[in-house]
Amino acid sequence: MNVVLSATHYVYVAAIVAIILLMVRKKETAVACMLGILAVGLTATASISQALGGLFGSLIFAVNELAGTILIISVVTALCRLLEATGINARMISPFTKFIRTPASAYWLIGLVMMVVSSFFWPSPAVALIGAVFLPVALRVKLPAMGVAVAMNLFGHGIALSGDFVIKGAPKLAADGAGLPLAEQVAASIPLVIVMGLVTTVLAFYQLMKDMKSGRMEIPEGQPEAALEQAELPLSDRAVGFFALLVPALLALDVVVMLLADLQGGDATALVGGTVVFLLILIAAAAFKGQSLERVTEYLVEGFVFGFRVFGPVIPVAAFFYLGGDALGAVFGAAAVPAGSEGLVNDLGLALSAAAPVGKSVSAFSSTLMGTLTGLDGSGFSGINLAGSVARIFGTLLGHGVATLSALGQIAAIWVGGGTVIPWAVIPVAAICGVDPVELAGRNLKPVAIGLVVTTLVGIFLL
Repeated sequence: MNVVLSATHYVYVAAIVAIILLMVRKKETAVACMLGILAVGLTATASISQALGGLFGSLIFAVNELAGTILIISVVTALCRLLEATGINARMISPFTKFIRTPASAYWLIGLVMMVVSSFFWPSPAVALIGAVFLPVALRVKLPAMGVAVAMNLFGHGIALSGDFVIKGAPKLAADGAGLPLAEQVAASIPLVIVMGLVTTVLAFYQLMKDMKSGRMEIPEGQPEAALEQAELPLSDRAVGFFALLVPALLALDVVVMLLADLQGGDATALVGGTVVFLLILIAAAAFKGQSLERVTEYLVEGFVFGFRVFGPVIPVAAFFYLGGDALGAVFGAAAVPAGSEGLVNDLGLALSAAAPVGKSVSAFSSTLMGTLTGLDGSGFSGINLAGSVARIFGTLLGHGVATLSALGQIAAIWVGGGTVIPWAVIPVAAICGVDPVELAGRNLKPVAIGLVVTTLVGIFLL
């Protein structure tokens, strides 16, 4: 099929190049994306007023597409803050500390707990809780604080956040960029997330044990006191115990219902979100009595502040890359879509396939590289749309494999930018564990780099 590229296509490509260059230079891309929307709109409509209106309309389009994701992250964060204030979170996790007897058991158990908690609450809210409860226990069995930080990083900001199988924020962005159903994106990412997780955590553990044995890493001495201060809690000990059982039970029940009822996408998100809001109201009512109405609102506001802080820079980026799919006509009108276009990104892929056929290896490594580049800003989320769009281009070149390529970009973007190898992205974990963020990022770099290469090779096999 011959595709005739229009001026709109070339302006879109020029904007993508400019955005990538800014990412490489570690600059914010939101302004470039909004100027790109304006340029595309002006080229497509030849009207300044339509282009300006479309700029705002594209942001509305992006907010509508991402609303469910922003909402679920906001209410989950609100609940997590409430669980911390009432001591329920600490009670939920404390039983696991009984199984920590050696440095090895500390590394793996802290990592696995961090992964599970981060899957439901995201890593950012989970960092303080996990660190406060487990760091003293790990030090007591002579696992260095750096080992705790590595485990929290790789299992939380790496495995849990790159898969994001419960909240589905990362796969939603990647799927939208690639023009895929969310379920297909999630399914394609599962084997790659497993491979990446196994390779990185095993390599990091081997490196950690080797350095401890050789004396290159200082082994802690003494019996440190618990880092979590026992402040006066608004709930009785019995109530804390009850809710510590109820919260994970209801969330686990949600997962069972999802599997039995085959709930996916927005339906699954709505189930988790509704459960979280119900728990928020129930626990606040028990903890704060006459002030529960005000406190629920306070926690919701705190959650929304966090949600929009995370997604504020993402919305303009997503708005631009949505133009590569169906958003161009929806925002600027059907007349703005080039004649015969199947979407700007699809058109570019077809044109490239006619000019220079590309194989599986080039496509897979290009998708991983693009995800890596987009993660250099330390966010992990701001460029996932771009990674998905690039995967869509290469998938069109190959004629298949868009989901696998998009999953590679998603995983690379999160592992690099989500909080494992960018120094300013690992600061929360480093601060909780009392280690140097640059040293932590450097220690994570080798396992993550090797993991990305191995995962990409597996991706080539799956294409």
